[in-house]
Amino acid sequence: MEEIAIGGKDGVRQRLLKPHAEKHFTAGEMVRDVIMGMSDGLTVPFALAAGLSGADASSSIILTAGLAEVAAGAISMGLGGYLAAKSESDHYTREQRREQEEIISLPEVEASEVADILAQYGLEPKEYWPVVNALRKRPEAWLEFMMRFELGLEKPDPKRALQSAVTIAIAYVIGGLVPLIPYMFIRVAKKAVLVSVIVTLISLLFFGYFKGHFVGNKPIRSALQTTIIGAIASAAAYGIARAVQA
Repeated sequence: MEEIAIGGKDGVRQRLLKPHAEKHFTAGEMVRDVIMGMSDGLTVPFALAAGLSGADASSSIILTAGLAEVAAGAISMGLGGYLAAKSESDHYTREQRREQEEIISLPEVEASEVADILAQYGLEPKEYWPVVNALRKRPEAWLEFMMRFELGLEKPDPKRALQSAVTIAIAYVIGGLVPLIPYMFIRVAKKAVLVSVIVTLISLLFFGYFKGHFVGNKPIRSALQTTIIGAIASAAAYGIARAVQA
């Protein structure tokens, strides 16, 4: 709360508390999905295209193989995100059911666990026992308290699994198309791969920068790390292809 002063009668200034608007980043799960899909989308098709270019494949073949990989990768990554989120939701449901049964069958034990949790925050018995007794009168709040503070589990969004799958898949497609765009317009693969490298490395640089900004890391360091990893992956794929051809 922020205190502000306003005018009053007879020159007396009155003070009111102005609500303080806290700024928190709340889209963490979606950003994580975007980062997961985009990072793989930029690097895997990039390395594939570079490898095929090293094998002297034509632009049309590289583009066809790249688009097929993007489609397959998007489906695979999206399905993986869906299953991961679904497993998290199922785990929460199982633990919630178990905790609810314990509250019903062992209320004294569970109440003691609440007291222990509150004591860890420095509260004295005279301070936390009223809270414990108040929670015992509110079973739903008691259950939510135990899930969050005893087990460290947050209730997942029921739409999370589908949203995660779609977000990861779309991010993968967007990232995967970046290194393939030059092959759509340049017929000579050796020329297209040079443009693809430049375009993709610049994209990795920007992506790494914004990734670092959103997750709280140093943006410049994140940009360099992301770009270097992508460059190493493509160089390795290109080098292996050339070595096999030789």
